[in-house]
Amino acid sequence: MPATADAVRAFRERLGVPGLVDVHTHFMPERVLDKVWDHFDAVGPLTGVAWPITYRHEEEQRVALLREFGVRAFTSMLYPHKPEMAAWLNSWSADFAARTPDCLHTATFFPEDGAPAYVRQAVEAGARVFKAHLQVGGYDPNDDRLDAVWGMLAEAGVPIVIHCGSGPVAAKYTGPEPIARLLARHPRLPLIVAHMGMPEYADFLDLAERHAAVRLDTTMAFTDFSERLGGFPPGELGRLADLGDRILLGTDFPNIPYPYEHQLEALERLGLGDDWLRAVCHGNGARLFRLD
Repeated sequence: MPATADAVRAFRERLGVPGLVDVHTHFMPERVLDKVWDHFDAVGPLTGVAWPITYRHEEEQRVALLREFGVRAFTSMLYPHKPEMAAWLNSWSADFAARTPDCLHTATFFPEDGAPAYVRQAVEAGARVFKAHLQVGGYDPNDDRLDAVWGMLAEAGVPIVIHCGSGPVAAKYTGPEPIARLLARHPRLPLIVAHMGMPEYADFLDLAERHAAVRLDTTMAFTDFSERLGGFPPGELGRLADLGDRILLGTDFPNIPYPYEHQLEALERLGLGDDWLRAVCHGNGARLFRLD
């Protein structure tokens, strides 16, 4: 998609950044990704909006596209929906990171008795970011079986991208309240709230203001697609600007219903300035993952 590559390159060059750091991209075993794509193909009846996958390509082509876009670091966000799945996913993602040096080694977990052991193994193997998906996993982040996991990740300082907002469809354990209880027990936990916590934007901004280790990623937020489902409150733009050092670029590539550059355009039209954009699209992620 040369038009997209040109548009992203122009964006990077105008800001003067060496590349993008995208903390929310998806790579996973083929048969798992096929099921994820099947879900998005059928999600229209749930949201009332069709969700076509823009980058439905083979793995090698998807990696090549991110490199063409100038993404210098990305992730392999993957997540289990049942027990005895996370360790296998972690094995796959460790191999993927080993053969894809610009991918930040990503891991995951599920509330089960073996979780502390395989999370420790992933951390010791060099995992740099974890993914938790409360909506798909259908679990309470305060499940006792995860307490040692959260403590371990807080101690190690390894960030966790967590889908905890109620968008696009609420689930039993989504929303700010379970996360507030979790942070009360683990206040140093380096959570990255996926999708800016949509649609509970203000509540998750509150949590970020109260907890210095909490960050938010921009995944799908502010785009035309998401604004139709429930927009970011204009009155919160000031707080978004003030938290500019803890907002990270995320896109949900390849599972997005629009071209990659639209996420960047959506951030730019917020009008928060080039310094804010440089931090969000590169500087914050580069600092968090020590890329420089």
